[in-house]
Amino acid sequence: MTLSRLRPSFALALALVLCAGSRVALGQASAQPRLPEGKHFLITDFGAVAGGKVLNSAAIQQTIDHAAAAGGGVVEIPRGTFRSGSIFLKNGVDLYLDEGAVLLGSNNIADYPKLTTRIEGHFEPWRMALVNAQHMDRVRIGGKGKLDGNGIMFWAAFWQRRHENPQCTNLEVERPRLVFIDRSHDVRISGITLQNSGFWNLHLYRCHDVVAEGLTITAPTKGPILGPSTDGMDVDSCQDVTIRHCRIEVNDDNIALKGSKGPLADRDTDSPPDENILIEDCEFGDGNGMLTCGSEATLIRHVTVRNCRITGRTNLVCLKLRPDTPQNYEDITIDGIQLSGGAGRLIQIAPWRQFFDLQGHAPPTQRISHLTIRNVTGSFRSFGGIRGNPGDTISDITLENFDVKLADPQLIVGATENLVFTNVKVNGMAYAVPAATP
Repeated sequence: MTLSRLRPSFALALALVLCAGSRVALGQASAQPRLPEGKHFLITDFGAVAGGKVLNSAAIQQTIDHAAAAGGGVVEIPRGTFRSGSIFLKNGVDLYLDEGAVLLGSNNIADYPKLTTRIEGHFEPWRMALVNAQHMDRVRIGGKGKLDGNGIMFWAAFWQRRHENPQCTNLEVERPRLVFIDRSHDVRISGITLQNSGFWNLHLYRCHDVVAEGLTITAPTKGPILGPSTDGMDVDSCQDVTIRHCRIEVNDDNIALKGSKGPLADRDTDSPPDENILIEDCEFGDGNGMLTCGSEATLIRHVTVRNCRITGRTNLVCLKLRPDTPQNYEDITIDGIQLSGGAGRLIQIAPWRQFFDLQGHAPPTQRISHLTIRNVTGSFRSFGGIRGNPGDTISDITLENFDVKLADPQLIVGATENLVFTNVKVNGMAYAVPAATP
């Protein structure tokens, strides 16, 4: 795409970003992994060229293939900027980015093959990610370097299309993810920075035994061109996932738990529950939700978020209730949250009707049970709301040990069973359970 193909307003905005840069200034991630042991294979030994102009997909893939054929090892990206399209890891091959290394995504969509892949709750032809790991017994991606999706052209194309058609879907303009880990286990992703993704940053699908640690994940949340659908992490139908010591500031959900969608989603064998999820010691800047369930989701349970900070414009918890999808969110505990962003909602439980389709079926029901939020301190914008679709069941919600300052202290409550407040203080005053509003 060239600037001449964009409307003038978009072209001007794009030029400003290209000149000024689109990175978000953040603190250094806490985890700094050591150089991994094992035989190392430098991508430059297989023809990769730094500088950000040469497309290195073939050279990097050749390095991966050679390492796999040699019995495994570490594919190392040295200091420098290496442009690439999609690469595919193989069993026994780790990916390590040295300090100062940048794997820069191509801005030509043709460099990302279109394959049948998991996206937004279903399988369909869609562009692959910059870094892909599929059906692997062990995944290791780490280092002190950066994965840069170089997504600005994809963002501009999407906003141009949204300007032409405000009802366009998220998938109407093709955009690559940054990292896609597909049906793998024993996954460790550590230390690296993920930035400027064209679409979702880190997408985990049907993975178990996952640790994501010390990651910095950013996309522009201010400026002339924002990064649409740049979720920080999408945990899709996964089990036994730990996310810790991460810093996430994006223009959509910070961490989203996902599954399938549609009136028969609970029969979808491709979407087992998201369960046994631990998020701890993380910091969240701007976004749509520190923890979001949805937009595609069926069964989510046994989730713990603890000892985290919110420093930007995001909601503490966002539970999306699709009127076209049977959903069950249960046993979610959020414990020990410090607020200093001043510009989000504490609770956002609400219907989510974007592009919903009953496909001729009767509306399914949604259920939320045993949501506990406790030990929350600091300043925020508003309390938020708890409301479902007609027929939804929302029960056993407990708020405990709150001491918060809110610009808008009103909590809007719909039909809710067993809503309990214990030691909840707002703006220095004890806060009672509000009456339900029709």
